[in-house]
Amino acid sequence: MIRIAVLGCGRIGAMHAANIAAHPRAVLAGVFDIHSPAADDVAKKNSAEVFSSIEAVLASKTVDAILIATATDTHADILEMAVASGKPVLCEKPIDLSLQRVNLCATKIAKSDVPIQLGFVRRFDPGHAAVRKAIVNGDIGDLHQVVITSRDPGLAPEAYLRVSGGILRDMTIHDLDMARFILGEEVKKVFATGSRLVDPALMEKLDDHDTVTVVLTTSSGKQAIITNSRRATYGYDQRVEALGTKGMAISENRRPHEMTLHAADFTDRAEPLLNFFIERYREAFDAEISEFVDAIESGRAPSVGFEDGRMALVLAEAALKSIAEARVVAVTEVV
Repeated sequence: MIRIAVLGCGRIGAMHAANIAAHPRAVLAGVFDIHSPAADDVAKKNSAEVFSSIEAVLASKTVDAILIATATDTHADILEMAVASGKPVLCEKPIDLSLQRVNLCATKIAKSDVPIQLGFVRRFDPGHAAVRKAIVNGDIGDLHQVVITSRDPGLAPEAYLRVSGGILRDMTIHDLDMARFILGEEVKKVFATGSRLVDPALMEKLDDHDTVTVVLTTSSGKQAIITNSRRATYGYDQRVEALGTKGMAISENRRPHEMTLHAADFTDRAEPLLNFFIERYREAFDAEISEFVDAIESGRAPSVGFEDGRMALVLAEAALKSIAEARVVAVTEVV
């Protein structure tokens, strides 16, 4: 049983803590949060210990590994501390909002063989993973084009958006990683366009966008098109499509069940889409913990690691540059 401590007990940290506590090969070794009531609540619900500090977690002999779900601006610091202590890390994305800080972190941990996994949970979604498998198996022939649709059901509160790093570093970064995962080769060129359509006044105030399209091109010419919106009135829209020479693979949205109603005045009436990311990616979050446990037990590197986190941020920075300068940006300009 791998004993994992969770740092950060907000919404996603609380979810991770419950998933670890329920995992057949893991134990929730304890939790920590700078807001003590949050840590106390999560610990009580999962019969876990509350640690007094991050340093206490890293020094504990009852903790085998840690999961970082703290505020984004603490991720890189804690990751470096964990690696120095020899404890494997599962870190929520992004590693940091600053590419310079991420590159510095990469330098500091370069000589370590401590397992580091990045929280790009969508790679573990059964449908999305099946699309990648269909490509690898040759089921759709030679891959030409990937289309990724990712739209939130509603705009997040201003307080969150203000510190999120913007739509490209916060939301699109998941899709940029998914594009790399599905394409199977590195992106060479990025073109992006951003609009302020959902809440123009707020986006102007925050110097951000709420509606984004990104086009990625590899050296062989494969394309990935990402469409993002901060508000889809019909629910949390999450789809992946891959087109090849022999056919197409699609991972569709998820619903509570697949029953549809048909009558004289309507057809295909279905349940609404699953509400948001915790519900939509329920199975993926469980599989993510299993991947972390497997990597620790076998001593291998996790399938999605630090460099994947760094490259997703590189592509986000390239997309930001593309929007600002209204041109195609070579990834080498950012790297």
